[in-house]
Amino acid sequence: MYWFRRMMMGRYGTDQLSIALLILYMVLSLILQFFRVPFLSLLALIPLAICFYRIFSRNINRRYAENARFLKWWYPVKTRMQKSYSRFQDRQTHRYFKCPHCSSTLRVPRGRGKICITCPVCRTEFIKKT
Repeated sequence: MYWFRRMMMGRYGTDQLSIALLILYMVLSLILQFFRVPFLSLLALIPLAICFYRIFSRNINRRYAENARFLKWWYPVKTRMQKSYSRFQDRQTHRYFKCPHCSSTLRVPRGRGKICITCPVCRTEFIKKT
């Protein structure tokens, strides 16, 4: 293992973008197991090749900038997915409403009947059925 450690000195290594490329490769190869098209299976190898190129690259500044651009795109997608997952988990116990004045999302316990909801941001009161 010492030779590998010496070889990786000065190289970029793994980051979030390379892991995402590996996951993309695995998903594409799993999908292409059902469709057996040779050209598309070669197309699935492109993310894997880019991933290994990034891992073994010596141009650290450029790889860092690429990862920063990816994360700038990925974090809004990730937070949207996490919010919808938490809303899905809370569907039995809570309802979500939007404030009519400031459009902020409010989480209210389900099953309380008609209640007066006060927005914590703008203090607007509105009545909704939970």
